[in-house]
Amino acid sequence: MILKRLTYFLVLTLVFISCSTVQKQLVAEPVVEVDKEDELSEDQRNEFEYLFIEGLKQKKLGNVQNAVSIFSRCLEIDPNSSVAMYEMASIHYANKDLTSASLLLEKAISINADNKWYKLMLAEIYRQRQQFKEAAVLYTELSAKEPENKEFLYYKAVLLGMSENYSEALTAYDQLEKKTGLNEQISVAKQQLYIKQDQPDRAFEEINRLIESNPTETQYYGLMAEFYQQVGDSVNALNYFNKILDIDPENGFVHFSLANFYIEQGDKEMAFDHIKKAFANTELDAESKIQYYMLQTSDAENSEWTNDQIGELLDILHAAHPDDNRMYTIYAEHLMRQNKIDEARNYLKQYLETDKDNFVIWQQLLFMDNDLMDFESLYTNSKAAIELFPNQAVSYALHAVAALQLKKYEEVLAIVDEGEAYVLDNQSLKIQFELYKAEANYNLDQVDEAFKAFDKVIKLDPNNYMAINNYAYYLSVRGQQLEKAERLSGKVVQANPENPTYLDTYAWVLFKRENYLLAKFYIETAISNGGSENSVLLEHYGDILYKLGETDKALENWKKAQALGEGTEVLDQKIKESRFIESLVP
Repeated sequence: MILKRLTYFLVLTLVFISCSTVQKQLVAEPVVEVDKEDELSEDQRNEFEYLFIEGLKQKKLGNVQNAVSIFSRCLEIDPNSSVAMYEMASIHYANKDLTSASLLLEKAISINADNKWYKLMLAEIYRQRQQFKEAAVLYTELSAKEPENKEFLYYKAVLLGMSENYSEALTAYDQLEKKTGLNEQISVAKQQLYIKQDQPDRAFEEINRLIESNPTETQYYGLMAEFYQQVGDSVNALNYFNKILDIDPENGFVHFSLANFYIEQGDKEMAFDHIKKAFANTELDAESKIQYYMLQTSDAENSEWTNDQIGELLDILHAAHPDDNRMYTIYAEHLMRQNKIDEARNYLKQYLETDKDNFVIWQQLLFMDNDLMDFESLYTNSKAAIELFPNQAVSYALHAVAALQLKKYEEVLAIVDEGEAYVLDNQSLKIQFELYKAEANYNLDQVDEAFKAFDKVIKLDPNNYMAINNYAYYLSVRGQQLEKAERLSGKVVQANPENPTYLDTYAWVLFKRENYLLAKFYIETAISNGGSENSVLLEHYGDILYKLGETDKALENWKKAQALGEGTEVLDQKIKESRFIESLVP
């Protein structure tokens, strides 16, 4: 929107000029003169001069604490040394201790009111603390001392406006305009002040002066259009927007302004039409379009546009800027909002075809692979990410996940060993790496190493219920430390009383401890909480029922498990012989 863009540009300009100028002024040191005090002896004066120069040296070398100590000693020798106060204040200012800096500068100015450097630094501190009135007073004094200094007069006007002293601010801008001539920046500032004073006629007059000075400058018509829009005159607002198109038919920004205009009018169809025109405009840079898009879609729930419309805009934008690979990430983000992870992933892959050196994109891709449980893709992509970014621990972790799922257990141990060097203080990843070691070692029948790793996981994270559950289950399957297995599994179930997997583990531990009645209660609870289609649970249920003498029901559940698949290697034999048979596979 032209008015907002111009105003924003103005603010940026003010801040840039203000900060850069003040920084330049703060770097420039005042002339180093020891304040002359009749009370100081010659020895004191000599010591002061020596220490002061040494303090400046330490400050320049970056030895801040030494410099502070030395300047403090200077103030002990001469408590009224404004120049020592200034140097101390500059150190506090650099350390963002604005309160201490301002107190020192206020005292320095009370001693030496003619030193402009003291006032410049204090004015900047006041500005940062939003003490605009106090800052304006300082620039008024500075401007009075140097009436030909346009910068001082300009800052005076700006700060008077920020302190809501609009009349004096306008007077200052008028004085500045006499020195510079008609100036867009000054006119826009005056227009804004007239609006705040509820003087719309004077505000219109300022914009008209700009238009008359340069009738081909479209920004001025945009200011007028948005001002009319602001006061509720939609007819004149639209006329001025159209004047921009008459002067510059290829002006892309005006379509954004018109889109905003029609949104306020409640005409979303016309608004969307203008956005499409802006996005299709090849004269308008991609950055502006992307910024507008991000602004409009940052709050997806309250966006003016449907997902289909946003998709259409992205297609137009991509057609206008086919070589801008940022489009792939924007497409991906749009699809992710709709939970279309697989489609989003394809766009990230296209991005990486043009730029492989962006780890953030690689990480997003790996997470998508994991979310989709596409472990073949996760395995390949994580391996590529490790080759490109060998110091990123998360890539090793995700590669280990993929290798576990693909039953590449030896590789899991190797990749975890390699990746641990990059985990550093990331406690979460340390725990994950130990868990991957535990699972890989168990599947390699390196049981002692596996159980050591599980113990370490639980020590690092006593509430890692997945690790505790798996540990308890593996102990029960092997018939080892069953009392410990029951204690571990019981803790998990107590914290997750409706999780069918955890309930099944607890039931199986109880089964191994020959507590069949209680095992039946927990396995039935697991089945009623979503485990009715799980072949492992149903086979366990059959085993428990068999031990309780309910042979027919046991056979019925074994058959259900068989129909679902993924039963133990002895399931078919159980059904054939109608009896419980212990699995030989741990």
